[in-house]
Amino acid sequence: MPRQTPREQKRPPNPAFSPISGSSFFDSASQVAVPSRGLDFRVYYTQPKNANGTVMVCHHGAGYSGLSFACLAKEIKDLSNGDCGVLAFDARRHGKTTQLDLPEDGTEDEDLSIDRLVSDFFELVQVMFPEPTRSPSLLLVGHSMGGSVFVRACPLLLEKKYRITGVAVLDVVEGSAIEYLPHMHNLLNARPDGFDSTEEAVEWHVTTNTIQNPTSARVSIPTIFKQVQDAYKVYQWRTPLRSTAPYWSGWFTGLSSAFLSARTARLLILAGADRLDKELMIGQMQGKFQMEVVPGVGHMLHEDDPTRAAEILVEFWRRNERVVIGVKKVGEL
Repeated sequence: MPRQTPREQKRPPNPAFSPISGSSFFDSASQVAVPSRGLDFRVYYTQPKNANGTVMVCHHGAGYSGLSFACLAKEIKDLSNGDCGVLAFDARRHGKTTQLDLPEDGTEDEDLSIDRLVSDFFELVQVMFPEPTRSPSLLLVGHSMGGSVFVRACPLLLEKKYRITGVAVLDVVEGSAIEYLPHMHNLLNARPDGFDSTEEAVEWHVTTNTIQNPTSARVSIPTIFKQVQDAYKVYQWRTPLRSTAPYWSGWFTGLSSAFLSARTARLLILAGADRLDKELMIGQMQGKFQMEVVPGVGHMLHEDDPTRAAEILVEFWRRNERVVIGVKKVGEL
């Protein structure tokens, strides 16, 4: 009879990487049903002091969640003295957003095509702010995949008469993204299939420098995993990135053109001096957008250095809100 290999000994969870609630970073967390999209969105929100002020609306990258903006949201509230609100949400198949009517077998709709994500966000805005003329001004802040969603959603919102202060794209350039896509599968091969605890998942993200800020990782990482009973690794990825591969090209193709054509102020924040593609290089020389580089951070720049990211975004907001009709300039009574 063959000898059985003993099951791998589980490490006790390291309390230094224990989860931190998002409740101290946002004023509220709620579920917002959007029947037209068949979704129940998880929304994290800190309102601006002035109901007609500005809200930075944040869209996370693939595989992450709205809580990746938690530390940033707190910094923005502090830096703006509460004048600028922050709203972050979980996209479909991410975080705590769920389908309203799952099939009997529980199989989730996996479609993450760019047009679908744009429509999801567009309908969510109309549910949360049903009267555009009374809505706060919106500053759209999108990380990676989220940036692609926002530059395409911007003209739809403007057509509906929403006030858009600007659009900020975090760490994604069309040319570089598309060049890197063929190497993504090799990167994903190095990822564990799961973890024995949320602490272990947080620790992996920190020790691999996927997220350099342990506090942010302790807030944002637990929500991107789901608990699977009787599995070898109990905590498994909520959105396995390999399953999103059919949509990668669609997310990023045409991003530069959509960004440069957005009829609002434009900001590109990069981690390190990424190579701009030809379209963005010409646009930068023509002064069509503001570009900032945050040193010493990785792809999750808003988590790695939320203080610097918030400084850039608040400065961008203050510089551009004055051109938005109905929004008072900084310092006005």
